[in-house]
Amino acid sequence: MTDGLKGKTLFVTGASRGIGKAIALRAARDGANIVVAARTYQKHPVLPGTIHTAVEEIEAAGGHGLAIRLDVRDEDAVAQAVDEAVGHFGGIDILVNNASAIMLKNTRELPLKRFDLMFDVNVRGTYVMSRACIPHLQQSANPHVLNLSPPLNLDPSWFSDHVAYTMAKYGMSMCVIGMAEEFRQDGIAFNALWPRTVIDTSAIGILDGMVKPENCRKPEVMADAAHAILCQDSRRCSGRFYLDEDVLRATGTRNFDRYSVKPGAPLMRDLFLD
Repeated sequence: MTDGLKGKTLFVTGASRGIGKAIALRAARDGANIVVAARTYQKHPVLPGTIHTAVEEIEAAGGHGLAIRLDVRDEDAVAQAVDEAVGHFGGIDILVNNASAIMLKNTRELPLKRFDLMFDVNVRGTYVMSRACIPHLQQSANPHVLNLSPPLNLDPSWFSDHVAYTMAKYGMSMCVIGMAEEFRQDGIAFNALWPRTVIDTSAIGILDGMVKPENCRKPEVMADAAHAILCQDSRRCSGRFYLDEDVLRATGTRNFDRYSVKPGAPLMRDLFLD
């Protein structure tokens, strides 16, 4: 383990709320620099937070923030955002590919525009962001890319009800496998992190009541697990698929009640986990 993330620069997509913001705030407590890259730059009628309110929280927590309005599907916008981040903070040490789109519908029910959105944000966005950051990560002493994506589980049950979403999230996971090997000699760690339980974020609000908040954990469980991963030696931990609970148990955590929305309530296991 290193001495935390003090002075490191993290580029976090989808960091205006939820898991992305929680990861940013955990790094901020170390004194890290955080690029908050997301689409929400004005108050949303339903969803909480903007890139600007996230930066305010980051700086209150002890970090340094930079708000960038970004659509990760736009190659030119991504290149400009990376250049702005490097110009502001001097480099990039860590990329967190957190931005994601979800719709759990079967083949005939899923609108094709949602199919395109999930593939454009989840797969293309992850690929484009990684590609743009790699030249700067190659200059870092301990470079990491962390994708918020699941372990590859080819059980047909994870495809039958929402094949498009499964393929889109697995595309992010395949980036981990391929890029970890492609850039192994450069010392860049490419890993994935996934929650053992469903996390209480704005995303559960679009799942038609499938998930109740009291059966979830808070985003902080993912933030603490991500912090533990990102503090490791990048040359010794690449191409792995981590579960948040397993990461934290390995660091000595035994009581997870503080992460529960409602301690004592049954927790719902997340997708793609047997």
